[in-house]
Amino acid sequence: MFCFRAVVGAVELAFTDRFGGVSSGAWSSLNVGTRTGDDAERAHRNIELLAAEFGVERDRLVRMSQHHTRDVVVVDGSADMGRLVPAADSLVTAIPGVPLMARAADCVPVVLADVEAGVVGVVHSGREGTKLDICGAAVVAMRDAGATRLRAWLGPRACGRCYEVPETMRAEVTTAVPAAWSTTRAGSPALDLGRAVASQLAAAGVGVTDLADAASTCTIEDDRFFSYRRQGPRSGRLGALVRVRT
Repeated sequence: MFCFRAVVGAVELAFTDRFGGVSSGAWSSLNVGTRTGDDAERAHRNIELLAAEFGVERDRLVRMSQHHTRDVVVVDGSADMGRLVPAADSLVTAIPGVPLMARAADCVPVVLADVEAGVVGVVHSGREGTKLDICGAAVVAMRDAGATRLRAWLGPRACGRCYEVPETMRAEVTTAVPAAWSTTRAGSPALDLGRAVASQLAAAGVGVTDLADAASTCTIEDDRFFSYRRQGPRSGRLGALVRVRT
C-alpha cells in the first residue's frame, strides 16, 4: 500500500503504490482516483482502506479536484472538509488531525511540512503546475499560516529519461523552469519535472528529500505505480498523504 511512509516529530506522511486495494483491471488495485473510469464504489472503498491504514477517518481525508493550476486551498478544521473536494492543486493546513491527500499518475506528488510549527501541505505538480510554480504558491500559503522551516518530500513520478515531449513544449516549460530540461535515452526532447520542482523548492529555501535518490520511482518504467503515459486514460492514481498527529 505504501512505497514510503515516515513519521517526523508529530508529522506523518506517506506515498502509495498500487497494491492493497479492491479495484481490478487497469486500476488494480489501490486506485484512489474517482474520475478515472474505475468503478466508483471500488475507488471510494480504496480511499476508505487507505485512510484506515493511515489512521484517519475517510470522511476527514481532504482531497482535491486537480486541474493543473496554481490554486492553493487552506483547509480549516470543519467537519465536512473531507466531503467538499475543493478545486485546487495544493492543500495546506495548520490544524492538527486534518489529513490531506494529493493524487498523481506521472505528475510530481509533493508533501510539505514544518514539523515544529505543525503546518503541512500536499501538492500536485504536473507540467502546467510546474511551469506556474504551484509549489512556490504552496510555500507562500504555508508561511502565511506560520511555517518557517519547511521540508519537502517528492514522490513517484515520470523521470526525465522517460517523459518525452515535443521540442516546442520543452522550450515552453524550460523557459519558465530551466531545470526541467532533459532528453530521453534515445536523445529526443523530454522534461524532468522532479528536478524542476526540486529546484523551485530549493530557491524558496525548502529542504528537499527525493524518494528517487534511494529507489526507482519512475511511474512510466515501474509497474508498481500507475502511469497515465504508460496506461492511457484507464490508469489509476497514486496518493500522497500528510497529517499532524494529535
